[in-house]
Amino acid sequence: MSDHEMTVSGHALLGERFEMSPVTIVVKSGVITHIEHEPHPPAAWICPAFFNAHTHLGDTIAMDVNLAGTDLVSVVTPPNGLKHQLLSIAPRSDLVSGMRASIRTMLSSGTAGCADFREGGVPGVRALEEAAGDQLPGLVVFGRDGGEELSQGLGISSARDVPGLESLVDNARKKGKLLAFHAGEKDPGDVDSALSFDPDLLIHCTHATRNHLRACADRDIPVAVCPRSNWAFGVTGSSERPPIHEMIELGCRFFLGTDNAMVVQPDMLAELAFTSFVYGVEPRALLRAAVSGACLAHNDFSIREGSRAAFFLLDPGRSNMRFSRDPLSTIAKRATSMDIVKKVFISKR
Repeated sequence: MSDHEMTVSGHALLGERFEMSPVTIVVKSGVITHIEHEPHPPAAWICPAFFNAHTHLGDTIAMDVNLAGTDLVSVVTPPNGLKHQLLSIAPRSDLVSGMRASIRTMLSSGTAGCADFREGGVPGVRALEEAAGDQLPGLVVFGRDGGEELSQGLGISSARDVPGLESLVDNARKKGKLLAFHAGEKDPGDVDSALSFDPDLLIHCTHATRNHLRACADRDIPVAVCPRSNWAFGVTGSSERPPIHEMIELGCRFFLGTDNAMVVQPDMLAELAFTSFVYGVEPRALLRAAVSGACLAHNDFSIREGSRAAFFLLDPGRSNMRFSRDPLSTIAKRATSMDIVKKVFISKR
């Protein structure tokens, strides 16, 4: 890591509140060392990098496969779901190329990290590490089928799908691994079982009950919601599911993720816009959900002194965004990768 120093000026969304302020940001050795008031900044908006809190990047090789006549169970349930069949016959070179391409899509749309569920055991985790290289400042891998031995965490499809679950969880905990469960995606029936293992992260909770959400809030278990994927797989058709407003009301921490690259692009700007329009969540809460999942990678993408540099610049002058009266709302609803003019994503590695 070099001692190179750089400065970036513009209107930055600072701290956890994303308060917009005219500043110059000083970055040295990959860390934000100073944030200084800038009386005459350029028009650029400086936004903290996003963290995609739930991905299945390996499924890129099955992008937009015909799912007519299928349901969620037949597509994603291990070990014989359609995606698992396709992954099992994919050449390793295609798998790596596909994940690398999806990582480029994430980077181009302002995402500097993700939490990925990786099938295929140790070889599957190594394939993702090869695809990612040192491009992502924040990468958390939840391995399966033995891949958890190499990765940062154990990823469970559902508490009702995995034989010998207690032993797997016990082994992972003894080795200090993170624990994440899909839960409540198609019904609430597996949420209690997931909660019984005191996980570090729940995925979806699309059909979680109020009592489930209260337990998450009381025990500070974050939930990664993936609205576009839920609609694509037909597990919701309503702005009531996932119950994002109820999560907010009860004080749940929720993160935003894009889920399965088979059906949804790993583009957090698109996820923000969809969630904003369909669920009506206020922009500050949405942006926080798109950024704060970086804590899973023991990282902090918020723009503050002492944080690792992970932010990007949008140029509102390149589009009609220059007429915005509320930049937070505009970023959440309208920004695209075409508006990003600079990325400052500096890896720890």
